[in-house]
Amino acid sequence: MRIGLVGAGPWARSTHGPALAAHPGVEFAGVWARRPDAAAAVGAPVYDSYDALLADVDAVSFAVPPEVQAPMAVAAAEAGKHMLLDKPIAATLDEARRLADAVGHASVRSIVALTRRFAPETRAFLAETDGRTFSAGSGTWLSGAVLGGEYSLSEWRHRDGALFDVGPHVFDLLDVALGPIAGVALARLDAASDTWTVVLEHDGGAISTSSLSLRTPVQPSLFRVELSGGDGVVSLADRSTPATDCFAVLLGEFLESIESGIDHPCSVQRGLHLQKVLAHVSANT
Repeated sequence: MRIGLVGAGPWARSTHGPALAAHPGVEFAGVWARRPDAAAAVGAPVYDSYDALLADVDAVSFAVPPEVQAPMAVAAAEAGKHMLLDKPIAATLDEARRLADAVGHASVRSIVALTRRFAPETRAFLAETDGRTFSAGSGTWLSGAVLGGEYSLSEWRHRDGALFDVGPHVFDLLDVALGPIAGVALARLDAASDTWTVVLEHDGGAISTSSLSLRTPVQPSLFRVELSGGDGVVSLADRSTPATDCFAVLLGEFLESIESGIDHPCSVQRGLHLQKVLAHVSANT
């Protein structure tokens, strides 16, 4: 499977590029980015234009801001290309719907990089919750990512904050473990610290509370998901599997989805569902 990479930021250089280059089922065709010098730093052939990349690959891996990703991914779908999408899949719910419609109309396969879903510790946690009933849950992801380090220059993270960056990861796990998110009971933002407090209602009656931030001076980041109820307590605080290892699993399942013609559970439709949650949280802030 010839896959091209769009984007040359820290996430593309540290995760997408190495994972694509290492996977035995992938031919890493090359990269296109707005800045050719940044693209060259990925260590793969550099395309002169996005159109040139699109014409030369079977699938596209996106590592760009959501407002850039959505229209480019629509073009990829219209060209019949499969796609690996970053989260959130778009900047707005309308754009996310257009993207999901384009993918469905083109009958191409997609997968969203909900990275922690592909980690063995996360899968062990979800397996432990299977068949059990929980009435409450909590999700925490507190980070200082925009205070310093390689992601501190990310304009979209400064603009959209933790809700759009780490929110999809936390909401995804709570949604899978407690039942589909059906509503937003409360959403509060302390803008100075980019601290979001979100209370979600799940199908079946469960309630979850999330705390999210990209401006908390903590190192390493604090991550935890915990469920409780009549069937006891189950928690996940392990985030030790490197992102490249998660991507190796992701890429393998992406290729299986393409070969089988069956959408992955983390397809663009999953991304659309999470985009709806983000929109509802924003509207209730």
